[in-house]
Amino acid sequence: MYLWTEEMLSPISESAIVIRCGDMISDEVHQRVMSVCSMLDHMHIPGLIEAVPSFASVTLFYDPYLLMEYVSSNLDSTSTTIEIGGSYPRSRADSSATSPYIYLRDLLLPSLQGLQSVAPKQTRTVTIPVCYGGEFGPDLEYVASVHALTPDEVIAIHTAGEYLVHMLGFAPGFPYLGGLSARIATPRRATPRLRVEAGTVGIGGEQTGIYPLATPGGWQCIGRTPIALFRPDDNPPSLLTAGDRVRFTPISIQEYFEHQGAKS
Repeated sequence: MYLWTEEMLSPISESAIVIRCGDMISDEVHQRVMSVCSMLDHMHIPGLIEAVPSFASVTLFYDPYLLMEYVSSNLDSTSTTIEIGGSYPRSRADSSATSPYIYLRDLLLPSLQGLQSVAPKQTRTVTIPVCYGGEFGPDLEYVASVHALTPDEVIAIHTAGEYLVHMLGFAPGFPYLGGLSARIATPRRATPRLRVEAGTVGIGGEQTGIYPLATPGGWQCIGRTPIALFRPDDNPPSLLTAGDRVRFTPISIQEYFEHQGAKS
């Protein structure tokens, strides 16, 4: 059982708290991260801007002025609880003398300690079509040679897996996908490319991922999807989110151009 203590929460600025959920990348830690996000959704904390999940933590961004304005207007000197999406213990210090971080920390801790009753969000599986090799996957043959496989065997292994979206990062909508077979896990390139095209599917160590935008990048490029991962005019703008499951399916170059720019 994970031990939630004050040491698991720490400020990184006057308007952000990191909630540490573990110290490794694993399904168990990921489920804890998702449970924290679900808990925060249910708390409806005044001033909450965003909860951002990562491999082993959640960063909570909030407006300290809105939080303390709510506290000041809803908590009198004799009250022992505060109503913020439920009834929570009052901070140990008086609200007029407590920093927003300490107040929020003391508000969060009891809920974290009762996390076993919080159900994570329902997950979904998204199938991503990929045209492997050739111009779209210039490193496919290299990955195959490293593991004494044929390119077709690399494709078969890559498309056989189901991958977990641990987090989004690096670029808007870039999914870090866990679950890559050790048979095709390959270190990043020694020299990154100055430009990797949007939709490129890559391997970086024990993870696979998809470049949502054209950016520099050092992952081994094995294919490209015609599906748009980042849609700035949509809400949410990213096709994938932490907690999703991803499967890849191979398509021909003709199918790639038929589906280019599609949203799903």
